[in-house]
Amino acid sequence: MQILPLYAALLALLFVALSVRTLRLRHSLKIGIGDAGNSQMLRAMRVHSNFAEYVPLALVLLFLVEGQGAPAWLVHALGLCLLLDRSAHAYGVSQTRENFAFRVAGMAMTFTTLVGCAACLLFNYARAPA
Repeated sequence: MQILPLYAALLALLFVALSVRTLRLRHSLKIGIGDAGNSQMLRAMRVHSNFAEYVPLALVLLFLVEGQGAPAWLVHALGLCLLLDRSAHAYGVSQTRENFAFRVAGMAMTFTTLVGCAACLLFNYARAPA
């Protein structure tokens, strides 16, 4: 594993940044739990949660793809796609006057990463000797 640690580290830093942003917002709005009906808090929570929902599975799949000996360019392409898609989604959903283009692009690229990894794994499984 030479490539995955790079993207895992970058995504971890992005996750921490989203966490700190959510914590600061909680502090400034004096909201301990939940969103208290505040749309800004709800957006921050959903950005953070959405990241936590998709990134672990994508990293596991990417780990398996790299572990099966995928070409470096493919692992980088999938890792970069994941990093960009999560950044685009976070930016789009974070905006009070949301630009859906970022949200849609982020989710489309997330699904592209997941399907791309799954396709690589299924292809390798199908061509492996029985």
